[in-house]
Amino acid sequence: MGTPSFTMGIEEEYLLVDLDSLQLAEAPQALMDACRAELAGQVSPEFLQCQIEIGTGVCSTIAEAREDLRRLRATVAAEAKRFNLAPIAASCHPSADWAKQHHTDRDRYNALEKDLAGVARRMLICGMHTHVGLDSDALRIDLMPQFSYFLPHLLALSASSPFWKGEDTGLASYRLTVFDNLPRTGLPPSFASWPEYQRATHILIDLGLIEDTTKIWWDLRPSHRFPTLESRICDVCPRLEDALSMAALTQAVMRMLWRMRSGNTRWRIYERFLIAENRWRAQRYGATGSLIDFGAGEVKPLHVLTDELQDLVSEDAEALGSTAEIAHLRTIAENGSSADRQRATFAAAIDTGANKSAAMQAVVGHLIDEFHADL
Repeated sequence: MGTPSFTMGIEEEYLLVDLDSLQLAEAPQALMDACRAELAGQVSPEFLQCQIEIGTGVCSTIAEAREDLRRLRATVAAEAKRFNLAPIAASCHPSADWAKQHHTDRDRYNALEKDLAGVARRMLICGMHTHVGLDSDALRIDLMPQFSYFLPHLLALSASSPFWKGEDTGLASYRLTVFDNLPRTGLPPSFASWPEYQRATHILIDLGLIEDTTKIWWDLRPSHRFPTLESRICDVCPRLEDALSMAALTQAVMRMLWRMRSGNTRWRIYERFLIAENRWRAQRYGATGSLIDFGAGEVKPLHVLTDELQDLVSEDAEALGSTAEIAHLRTIAENGSSADRQRATFAAAIDTGANKSAAMQAVVGHLIDEFHADL
């Protein structure tokens, strides 16, 4: 087995808000047409009409990913402004009501709404997905349960959805609370081989319950369309540099696990319910919380684990040209993720005399500012 390509691709979903009311707004067809004219196949509507999705090309380096992602974000922002709209890269709008949104009228989304009923209608959430090129199917299946150990770390660092329908949920990532109501979600199972994975998934396909494996929405999955392993755990990050650090960490950990395999070693695979405990802790507490270090048998603050993770992948980050992006993880772990900044913005507005509604609007304004800051 040769060296994988370790190319990367990033997909992000954004919410569109009206610049006057700061409430969600449906994307007019003229906006989608303008974005497609500029970005060709790198932009598309999403399940809800207030959402828009972008995807980078296949990027060889994190520098290439930065250039493409910045261009995509800037183009969507510029075109949206022509319609008095702005994108925000947060996994939940702080105050919007899901019941007032409408899904996009396309065959795929109509079928999804019919199949999942009320569960689908609550899907007022956005995520970030990172694809990493692994050319061997066998390698993708081998690394999947090993990489699962690190999914809670990525979730904690990316958490951007503390509010839901105008209330502080107490969680750093409320998005997962909504998403986990769908079938075929959560941590991926372990498979002994690629044929075993195919046999299991094709039971549902052959019975006509799903068309293909794009309807399997695990936190980590082999991509149906590309020779990649796709991490789907992250909340979408308002700040461009935070998003790039999530992608860089995903890529570096996969290279580290491949490097271990090349040396005839592997990361220990822990019971799924133990990883799920860390997943919950990341969902609840985010970047300022703590996770279980199963090897040490201790609960450690995330900033400590982040330092250890940086050391673990330092050789890989250097080889991939992402040392700066991996170093930025420490800043997130020390200062908090978007969830912490949103809460701080809300509290500051209340302290200056704003009522709850105005404070929520301040949070949306903050998210708009962060989206545009690095463009």
